[in-house]
Amino acid sequence: MGEENKVILHGMWASPFSKRVELALRLKGVRFEYVEEDLGNKTPQLLQYNPVYKKVPVLVHNGKPIAESLVILEYIDETWKNSPQLLPVDPYKRAKVRFWTSFIEQQLFKTMITVIKTDGEAQEKVIKEELEKLEVLEEGMKEFFPDGSPSIDSENVGLLDLVFCSSVGLEEIRKEVLGIQIIDPEKTPLIFSWLKAINQLPVVKEHTPPHDKLVAFLKFIRENALNSSST
Repeated sequence: MGEENKVILHGMWASPFSKRVELALRLKGVRFEYVEEDLGNKTPQLLQYNPVYKKVPVLVHNGKPIAESLVILEYIDETWKNSPQLLPVDPYKRAKVRFWTSFIEQQLFKTMITVIKTDGEAQEKVIKEELEKLEVLEEGMKEFFPDGSPSIDSENVGLLDLVFCSSVGLEEIRKEVLGIQIIDPEKTPLIFSWLKAINQLPVVKEHTPPHDKLVAFLKFIRENALNSSST
């Protein structure tokens, strides 16, 4: 890899935001160097490249840093124009993708994390909120998958798929940690099928961290949050 085309990704193995960028690079066939960050002891490079938020992911291309995963994904799509094309050419379709991407990240994902961090009545309330948001997403995705059966492969996967995958893709891990299934094939069949299709992509299967490691990580997040709320 020549210095003029050098690509470095600063990420963290369990970060869904890092994962979506990593998947985009791999799908595009971009060669890159990966730097695993310890978020408790961040490298000077990360702090230098992202002085505003001081967090992952950061993509460094030709020595120039780009921060924030959604910004990075669009940069990747505009820089490496080979398939898969992450965003539609049509302005209206691009706007719809951005709208639902924002909904998944700002509404659904935050609620899903809160479910992990709560218990008892508080958790029941948040689960109800999540189910309502899943129903909204289910209805919205009918425009994208009118036949009700998402067909996704490495040539047509898009930005919305990557954000959905990274935000919701570990539902089975969450189910194991919490002992409850929230994404139900009967209540939200389209979302359930979409998630299943994305998780079957070879690049996703190959680069998903080990099951036991993910379970242990989510348990740590949950126990830490519950312990903090009880003190």
